[in-house]
Amino acid sequence: MDKISIIVPCYNEEQALPEFYRAVSAAVEEIDGAECEFIFVDDGSRDHTPDILDSLACTDKRCRSISFSRNFGKEAAMYAGLQNAEGDYCVFMDADLQHPPALLKEMYRVVSTEGYDCCAGLREDRTGEKGVRTVLSRAFYKVIRKICKLDMGDGKGDFRMMNRAMADSVLELKEYNRYMKGIFSFVGFDTKWIPFHNVERTAGETKWSLRSLFRYAVEGILSFSSVPATLAGTTGALLVIAAIIIGMCSLLTGNGLTGIPLLVCLILLLNGIQMFFISIVGQYASKDYIESKNRPIYIVKKKRGF
Repeated sequence: MDKISIIVPCYNEEQALPEFYRAVSAAVEEIDGAECEFIFVDDGSRDHTPDILDSLACTDKRCRSISFSRNFGKEAAMYAGLQNAEGDYCVFMDADLQHPPALLKEMYRVVSTEGYDCCAGLREDRTGEKGVRTVLSRAFYKVIRKICKLDMGDGKGDFRMMNRAMADSVLELKEYNRYMKGIFSFVGFDTKWIPFHNVERTAGETKWSLRSLFRYAVEGILSFSSVPATLAGTTGALLVIAAIIIGMCSLLTGNGLTGIPLLVCLILLLNGIQMFFISIVGQYASKDYIESKNRPIYIVKKKRGF
């Protein structure tokens, strides 16, 4: 009999976990020919999430959990869950039930009978999200799709079931700065997308602020594209050429280098642009510095059910 590992990153999800467990347990009972295990990864929660996971591990032998020593981020939690999964198939789900448990049966059918390595959910809308966040998210995916040349479109998230071959390939990528959507696309494998409508969280509040989403977007771009660094050099060259042309035109027309206040503003502007692009190059250098330390992606404080 096949085994499905359901990997659930958790950060302050005490309100959502009981309903998530009930809904997913009911959904997997409808899957013929497969059993499941739950792997909850507590990403340094500050509420009663660890207590709930203790209770689940005691009452259901299918439930196992890992608690981090601090908050390492969702990407690290997903990686930890995958490392500890024993299933023939692995699926990532959010604890807030925005990933419909009803799709698990169809996902399993696709990966077990249709020859696909992965079956993923394609979110068709952003119901329940604020307008600003929706606009920024769509703009981000348009940019990253063009400069990274990987299949990372809007709505193509983490909710997916993959076979063991794809799971092992993801585990081979051990970089500290992780962007799982990019990693899924990078390893390849045949993926079938199943559309679903977004729903509001079953309980609690989202942990993703605009600030954290911006950091996540920058992480994705810097992890899978060198275009920003190339853009810095190109822009610098164009600025030098423009400065030469302006200077020559001023001299040829006999006006000389006048307009000192304007010149000062231009110098400040160009210096600002220069510093901006230097910061981009610095971001790449800092990431390489962090990777060279070879630090662990996460640190485990406690395991339950293993």
